[in-house]
Amino acid sequence: MSETLVDRYDALLIDLDGTVYRGPVAVPGAAEAIAEARKTGVGIRYVTNNASRSPQAVADHLVELGFDTSVDEVSTSSQAGAAMLAERLPKRSTVLVLGTKALEAEVFKRGLIPTDTADGAVAVLQGLSMDLGWRELAEATVAIRNGALWVACNVDATLPTERGLLPGNGSLVAALRAATDQEPLVAGKPATPLLQQAAKDLGAQRPLVIGDRLDTDILGAVNAGMDSLLVLTGVSTAEEAQALPDEQRPTYVGADLSVLHRLP
Repeated sequence: MSETLVDRYDALLIDLDGTVYRGPVAVPGAAEAIAEARKTGVGIRYVTNNASRSPQAVADHLVELGFDTSVDEVSTSSQAGAAMLAERLPKRSTVLVLGTKALEAEVFKRGLIPTDTADGAVAVLQGLSMDLGWRELAEATVAIRNGALWVACNVDATLPTERGLLPGNGSLVAALRAATDQEPLVAGKPATPLLQQAAKDLGAQRPLVIGDRLDTDILGAVNAGMDSLLVLTGVSTAEEAQALPDEQRPTYVGADLSVLHRLP
């Protein structure tokens, strides 16, 4: 029996939007390709920069779209960001959370105390919330200027929606950067903590990062020293990949996830 691409790896770290679904619609053949890969015994982890939804909500959305999965197979930048703080802070430290209730919950799970004020905050964790406004950014500015540790779940400048590209978490990070003259630690892709934690959770020695964006998924894999597969079902194109320097290109390029079951 001839070797296929999935046979070369012990884990698949799979991006979501543009890779397995496009908003409310599954990418054709994605669920079937992942189900077939699962039969080989390879570890599966869905890895997303989205910090606004809980891991359970992500898993529920995948199940609704026909993917056989559970919350244990979901890794989010909110989890990675909270973990970064827990590694650096004493238990029950107070963290100013810029984000949704789901992000607050991840902070609480790590034994930290979420707050919405700069008073007593020793850290700031920033994730996207559609309701975030000037007052919240002002509190974070005060905290960071007072020496609080600043972690951004991701620095995606834009958020794809049915209306087009809208401001992402990175745009709001840029506002705080301008107001504080500071740089945050970053949890999500293309930084490495999210991918490294997902691989560690699976006990993976040979993970393959799969995604549709060169600037997040593939660059994140490069930064983490992991092989990568660019699928052409989302943002980036094969021509854009070819134009990159050799050391920044994806290991493989395929039309979609079906390439896992042959050699590209």
